[in-house]
Amino acid sequence: MSRRISRVESGADLLDFLDRGHTASSENRFTFEVAWEAANKVGGIYTVIRSKAFVSTEELGDQYCLMGPYKEESARQEVEECEFPNNSPFQWAVNAMRTVGYKIHCGRWLVDGNPQIILFDIGSAAWKLDEFRQELWQKCNIGIPHLDIECNDAVILGYMIAHFIGEFKVAAEKYSQERGISEPKIVAHFHEWQAGVGLIAIRTRQIDVATVFTTHATLLGRYLCAGNTDFYNNLDKFSVDEEAGKRQIYHRYCLERGGAHLSHVFTTVSEITGYEAEHLLKRRPDFITPNGLNVKKFSAIHEFQNLHAMAKDKIHEFVRGHFFGHFDFNLDKTLYFFIAGRYEFSNKGADIFIEALARLNHQLKSSMPDTTVVAFLIFPAKTNNFNVESLRGHAVTKQLRDTINNIQQQIGKRMYDTCLSGRLPDSNQLLTKEDVVKIKRCLYSLQRHGMPPVTTHNIVDDWNDPVLNSIRRCNLFNTVNDRVKIVFHPEFLNSTNPLFGLEYEEFVRGCHLGVFPSYYEPWGYTPAECTVMGIPSVTTNLSGFGCFMHEHITDPKSYGIYIVDRRFIGLENSIQQLAQFMFDFSKLNRRQRIIMRNRTERLSDLLDWKNLGIYYRHARVKALQTVYTDYIDEIGESVYSRANSFNYYTRPVSAPPSPSSSRHTTPAPSVHGSDDEDSVDEDQELHELGMNK
Repeated sequence: MSRRISRVESGADLLDFLDRGHTASSENRFTFEVAWEAANKVGGIYTVIRSKAFVSTEELGDQYCLMGPYKEESARQEVEECEFPNNSPFQWAVNAMRTVGYKIHCGRWLVDGNPQIILFDIGSAAWKLDEFRQELWQKCNIGIPHLDIECNDAVILGYMIAHFIGEFKVAAEKYSQERGISEPKIVAHFHEWQAGVGLIAIRTRQIDVATVFTTHATLLGRYLCAGNTDFYNNLDKFSVDEEAGKRQIYHRYCLERGGAHLSHVFTTVSEITGYEAEHLLKRRPDFITPNGLNVKKFSAIHEFQNLHAMAKDKIHEFVRGHFFGHFDFNLDKTLYFFIAGRYEFSNKGADIFIEALARLNHQLKSSMPDTTVVAFLIFPAKTNNFNVESLRGHAVTKQLRDTINNIQQQIGKRMYDTCLSGRLPDSNQLLTKEDVVKIKRCLYSLQRHGMPPVTTHNIVDDWNDPVLNSIRRCNLFNTVNDRVKIVFHPEFLNSTNPLFGLEYEEFVRGCHLGVFPSYYEPWGYTPAECTVMGIPSVTTNLSGFGCFMHEHITDPKSYGIYIVDRRFIGLENSIQQLAQFMFDFSKLNRRQRIIMRNRTERLSDLLDWKNLGIYYRHARVKALQTVYTDYIDEIGESVYSRANSFNYYTRPVSAPPSPSSSRHTTPAPSVHGSDDEDSVDEDQELHELGMNK
């Protein structure tokens, strides 16, 4: 029987609560979100905070405020400074802090949602560092080494924030009493150990506010995974204090563990991180709060296939230049795979990606010799400069293109003049001897004696670089016979890049497959970004994203989400599985890839903050109910009970097509006959993909 597939089917999302803070204001409820990365682009949590800002302000309005350290370079570009209203508890608390001598910067963060933000100048409180460290030692027995500058900065920030929230609570209570309104209810949400010092200070100073602590990745987990340990299968065997001590991070580990245990509600971003936290931090998370994306940013409902084609043409231009002289493959039969992220060679899975590419190279040589895969590895590494061969390649191809364009114009003019005289143009007259000489000069300049480079830059200490060493070991040197070509680009992409001239988002759209076989990936924004742009991706059952998709989608592979098993099988078997996934994808024809992209893009609503933000709200409410026992969230209780049914499944044929409300970013129905796009025959698609059930 034919079945039709709908978009996300969930009874729980934030839409019922997006009232710009009207409900929060009527309940006199305030939410503070604290992160080292607030208006400070230094890590993945910056993406979480920034992308979530829109739904946070839509839900809480000006009852919501972000807090973090003042980093001038970032803040001057991203924050519009302005003061709070004079009769606001926010301004009263800020003034109280300033009278002590602290420098406080208030304003609006210039991102979607334009949230309120308060940034604390750490240097202005440095004179109290010894006092803060002494208090931390006396109350928690946590000693901070004098030479750990980052940790000392986190201590200063934490105690400044605790001081501010204490002042704010007093001001809010006074404000409420003067106006005869209910007691203020305050919840402070802290991200990661750097912000967690503030939570520890609030609880040890007995400031009566609700607290939530979220860990996105445990400190000790990152260090243990960097070594060659079978991390996940030995989690229950690690002596955590000893392991932290060996790595000289015991004080940081104690801060993280203290934040987790002192918080009223503890959350992690994925089930796999929750399992890790249970063993390393010795507390099981109360909630899983998956990371989302502001899907509206990426959405191009009827256009994303065209955007893929346009971005792919730009990547074609790079490939023509990089492989000049050895450009002996058909771009129409060329696939672009990529991996990107922090340069953590093993944690990000670059090691098994390169090994799997070597196996894929062999498979393509023997069974699909006319197909070429260009694999891009985008990891920021130390470099001296651009590779001269790369720059030369793009220069000579540009010269050839400009020369031919000029000759084309001249030929067109000659044809026009000849036809005006009533004669048919003679082919010998169209291309002059001078034109032939110009073309020959360009062709001779295209000659290359060596092989195309595997990297676009000169890497510092390249003999010890893990990516280059792995490429050498696997003999992937971009020879004429290789069907897998390697391009290692050791810097993040942007539109000013002289080789690509592409923003990262545009580059992703132009690729065919993102490959992220991470061993340690608490969430995984890179495959999530691929999904919302309709690009199939490879992930693992050790990444938060992979676990989330496995839980919520019946058959992830049929939606372009390939999940490699890195937990329950050996390393060699994982490499073979990854190579097979890439080979299976390479066998898809153009129509099948278009169908696959359509199916992948349909999952985008699954990752929208408007759906996933409900988990953050639930965590805050539980923390509030712990501290303010009389607080009742009447609307939320019925919604939270449906959150566990959040799923993606096939709709019976008797049901109507997906309603327009099932996709909140979808504009009015198309008038061009494409308004059936959200309701498709899944069986027919699976048949075309060769995945019949």
